[in-house]
Amino acid sequence: MPRVILAGGGTGGHSYPMLAIADALVQAGLPAHNIRLVGSSRGEDRRILSDSPFRVSLWPGRGIRRSASLGAIFANARALVGITGAFALGVVTALTWRPSVVVSVGGYASLPMSIGAVITRRPLILVELDAATGLAHRLVLPFATKRCTAFEDADPRAIVTGAPVRQELVENVLGEPIGEVPLPTLTPPVADSQTVILAMTGSLGARSVNDAVAELARLWRDRRDVVLIQVTGRRDFVRIKEQTESAALDYRIVEFADMTILWPLADVAICRAGATTVAELGVVGVPAILVPLPNSPSNHQVENARAVAAVGAGIVIDDSLVSGASLAASLEPLLQSDRRTEMASAMKSLGRPHAAHDIATVVLEVATL
Repeated sequence: MPRVILAGGGTGGHSYPMLAIADALVQAGLPAHNIRLVGSSRGEDRRILSDSPFRVSLWPGRGIRRSASLGAIFANARALVGITGAFALGVVTALTWRPSVVVSVGGYASLPMSIGAVITRRPLILVELDAATGLAHRLVLPFATKRCTAFEDADPRAIVTGAPVRQELVENVLGEPIGEVPLPTLTPPVADSQTVILAMTGSLGARSVNDAVAELARLWRDRRDVVLIQVTGRRDFVRIKEQTESAALDYRIVEFADMTILWPLADVAICRAGATTVAELGVVGVPAILVPLPNSPSNHQVENARAVAAVGAGIVIDDSLVSGASLAASLEPLLQSDRRTEMASAMKSLGRPHAAHDIATVVLEVATL
């Protein structure tokens, strides 16, 4: 029976896809004790991975800060010390556990195990969640056996599988596994004639986008044809809530939300362009106004946004230009059902609801060669 190591993390954007692939491997018949997850002892990995049924290894290390400040230099020196120890653990783990294949989902936490696979000549599969290849994967790219990509790629080793999304979202959208999954409704309910605009920028939130959406609410204060839902994230909730004025607009502000429930209820999204967000929008088929995170590693959010816009599924606004007025101008055409339907269809064409299963199939094929 093959053994599989899944490596990555440092953020939920890597840990959740790693778990989704591990779950798909179990569904394909691989015992849970034959799967090992390797992540970072920092960040969200401990919270996300520790309760899983799989073997979990959390190693030292942190991401490199892209700054020339004195604080960044000292932080990067500490990061290099930690990641050096993690490199040794990667080699030792590959030698002692002898995985049939190592799968990297990216992020700084993936690199030590990927290097361990290369040194010990274990097959290495790279799961590319973004349109741009991150630094951790660029360093080991020549040694990869296969690449599972979210977008089209000319590399003959690349297989377009899409990026894994949470099974709960697939269930809400497709009614899978067998058995109907009732789709929740908003409370209070939304009229059929109203368009639901959903703004979400992550668990922490994004100040620039949150401020622009709050300004949009003021510009639209007299509208009754839209419902504006803003998921602010932790940092901005109180501040945005305090700015709210009484108006005719149905404007709902929440700090957190289960997006597997909310995405299927949205007609249009306002969001960043992270891999998981783009993948989830594709599965649901929600056209989007994308405001990529500036200076993201490898500029991956800009590349993701461009890939979405290229098929006509989204409109891109630079973070420096986002405002209530720019959002209103971009959204106005999408309030017309014909244009929105066209963009929703284009977004749906990017959706890969079975990405985790397809990646698991590739992994098991390589593992049994």
